[in-house]
Amino acid sequence: MIDLRLIREQPDLVREALAKLNTEAPIDEILELDERRRALLAEVEELKARRNAGSKEISRLAPGPERDARIAEMRGLGDKIQELDAQVAETDAALRDLLLQVPNLPDPDVPVGPDESANVVVRHWGEPRDFPYPVRPHWEIGEELGLIDFERGVKVSGSRFYFFRGDMARLQRALATWMIDLHVREHGYTELYAPVLVRPDALIGTGNLPKFGDALYRDDESDLWLIPTAEVPVTNLYADEILDADALPIYHVAQTPCFRREQLSAGRDVRGIKRVHQFEKVEMVKFVAPETSDDELNSLVANAEEVLQRLNIPYRVVQMCTGDLSFTAAKKFDLEAWAPGSQDWLEVSSCSNFRDFQARRANIRYRPADGARPQFVHTLNGSGLALPRTLIAIMENYQREDGTIEIPEVLRPYMGGQEVIGRQPVF
Repeated sequence: MIDLRLIREQPDLVREALAKLNTEAPIDEILELDERRRALLAEVEELKARRNAGSKEISRLAPGPERDARIAEMRGLGDKIQELDAQVAETDAALRDLLLQVPNLPDPDVPVGPDESANVVVRHWGEPRDFPYPVRPHWEIGEELGLIDFERGVKVSGSRFYFFRGDMARLQRALATWMIDLHVREHGYTELYAPVLVRPDALIGTGNLPKFGDALYRDDESDLWLIPTAEVPVTNLYADEILDADALPIYHVAQTPCFRREQLSAGRDVRGIKRVHQFEKVEMVKFVAPETSDDELNSLVANAEEVLQRLNIPYRVVQMCTGDLSFTAAKKFDLEAWAPGSQDWLEVSSCSNFRDFQARRANIRYRPADGARPQFVHTLNGSGLALPRTLIAIMENYQREDGTIEIPEVLRPYMGGQEVIGRQPVF
């Protein structure tokens, strides 16, 4: 949520930013409601002042007709105040609903562009391997080795679901554990085990609701929602709290299953495990003082990059332009791993600085000093990394001529020293 004062005082700046995002928001309606709310509040304050003055006058009047008339008048004022208070509350709720529809505004240094075609490749790391034999996509490797069972996944749960078998399930578990250990031991994060079912307010806090409700899974009876990412419960860990300045920065990391209704176009990413409804992800979340958030974004990207570097997987860092920013991010960088079998750059991490956008929605503040007025923190998050696509990159970059898969060296201790994944027994 952006600051209402910014819309009130600089509406043209907000409109210009929305134009760069190639989107719209109810700015005129917000301004109208804000004006109405302020007028109602002024009227309420004026009536309350009259009531206070009248109450003092009544206390000085002797019992009689004049005093009774003034008491009746004050009761009438009280009824009017109660009526106006209800209108203020109704206007507040309507104004908040409109503000929730306004996206975050892009930082000034975000490239301006209409869509993903204007994204900027910031840097590359590693050289794609020159294979002396034909390379295959992960879905072929996975099926031939008995590592991925697409057919039975569909039988049990429908399209875009699958089973991992044997060493593939072990590899995913090993990869997640190694990534968490790296972020905890070397990058200073504290591990969390987080709920995967959350209340609607948690999704509102991170910006997933109300805009993206159609992409989420929900239990109607309890009104609990399955999370699309650990960002949701971890960010809301401090909702409605005031943190001590000495506690900042706070770094958390969590591994959770993630659930999303993937809307797929015919013929686009329909094979393999690139776009699925359920997947595992390791998520990094930061709560920081505003003046440090730019540096914190750089270190967040570096933390995610180190995972790919230690896996020795070529990747590129891409800055999102205004037309490809998420609803919530002020600035965002994607890490895309090279998958030679698919001949594709796979997004394995999105690292975002939300500024105070999420903190306003979730009411997460900190007190800069003793006695100081609380301020909103800045929140950041990034995948560290998303497992299915990282597994794709491993399978396709580490495939061997005999059809087996070499296990990256950093993962071998987590696989009991195993170096190669071969064909699994299939029952």
